[in-house]
Amino acid sequence: MRHQPGDGRVTRTDRADAGPRSAAGSPPGSLTRGNPTSGNPTPVRPTGGTQTGSNPAGGNVTAGNPTGGGAHVLDNPVMASLRAAHAHLAEVNGRAARYPADVFLAAALADASDPRAWADLAALAGTTGRSLLVGDPPAPPPDWKVAMRADGVQLIGAGVEPVADSEAVVLGTADVPEMLDLVARTEPGPFAARTIALGTYLGIRRGGALIAMAGERLHPPGWTEISAVCTDPAYRGQGLASRLIRAVALGIWARGETPFLHAAATNTSAIRLYEALGFTIRRPVTFALLESADADADADAGAAAGDDAGVGGGPAPAGPRHG
Repeated sequence: MRHQPGDGRVTRTDRADAGPRSAAGSPPGSLTRGNPTSGNPTPVRPTGGTQTGSNPAGGNVTAGNPTGGGAHVLDNPVMASLRAAHAHLAEVNGRAARYPADVFLAAALADASDPRAWADLAALAGTTGRSLLVGDPPAPPPDWKVAMRADGVQLIGAGVEPVADSEAVVLGTADVPEMLDLVARTEPGPFAARTIALGTYLGIRRGGALIAMAGERLHPPGWTEISAVCTDPAYRGQGLASRLIRAVALGIWARGETPFLHAAATNTSAIRLYEALGFTIRRPVTFALLESADADADADAGAAAGDDAGVGGGPAPAGPRHG
């Protein structure tokens, strides 16, 4: 049982058998773990209405209002995900929440202007003291250190055409070593040993080897983030990244949700690809890796970049290495 924010207790609800999930609740014939490439290639897109999810802080979680306070759900996508579809993975302490480090190094505050939320996050981060925040530029208390900060953009995919791909296969836990190897060689952004627990990941193989992949990460109500888009350098220029993005979008649309993603602002080639596929820039965002005053100064420097969790590409999402 997860305690309510504000009670000062650290809790974790994490399934021991967490792994790749199918597009649960999708209509028959849509992209699922057992049927990743068939079904209606152009499912009906959502035309409005309210999509709800659970909220441990209370209030009504909707696609436009994750906390009952009027903010758009994508303004704080990490918190919105941890309060809804990813609540089973959430580590919660008072006004702060985070993913397990071996899933995703991301954390969020219910209210970044509240000093109590920062204190809750420091306790949650423990001796490593490190948290990746995604959203508005953070203004941490003076005793926090900004270890890394990068500018990015958030894009929404209302215009993305979902297309089934006969070569794409759903990746599972047995594929994780190959996925981590591909990520290490292509650096698409954070990907850890259990990131696959966040959603469905699709891959393309040639000669038995995994050469390209893409999948789902953050999952606020009504939205799903496409992430880890990467292609082996030897196979770039064949349109594999575009094909996988459309195939992942197929499962997202089939659930009545809309795809979105993040990219580093400097990765203009990735942003051009996303825009050509039908994504539009919604807002600028900041990726900030912060260290609390309790951070262990002797911790391995690689852990600061998430390497201890099997992360490739550092904390900021770099975007696809094209295919």
